[in-house]
Amino acid sequence: MTSRLRELIQQLGEAIHESVIESEQIAGVVQDIRKYGFDVLLMLEATIGLNEVTAKNGGDDEAGTERGGASGAFTKNDLHFLHSLRISVEGEKDEDANAHEDGR
Repeated sequence: MTSRLRELIQQLGEAIHESVIESEQIAGVVQDIRKYGFDVLLMLEATIGLNEVTAKNGGDDEAGTERGGASGAFTKNDLHFLHSLRISVEGEKDEDANAHEDGR
């Protein structure tokens, strides 16, 4: 694994952390729990799996089409999941970003 890839994975972890701590919904539920006299310690574990896409595997299949042939890009499902966590993807098509913004 390259140092740049490690850096990107670290950034993904930080983005997930930021989206959780900035969530108004999570803050509201935590506040409600505190009203009942409990303190809240929230620990989440994220597993990030990577599959290297080769030119041989990324050609004409559905995943390759969704990736637009770009190595290391995400599928539509990947993007939907990341957007649900309020994680934006650099280089994403503007139309995909706008579609996800409207779905919030």
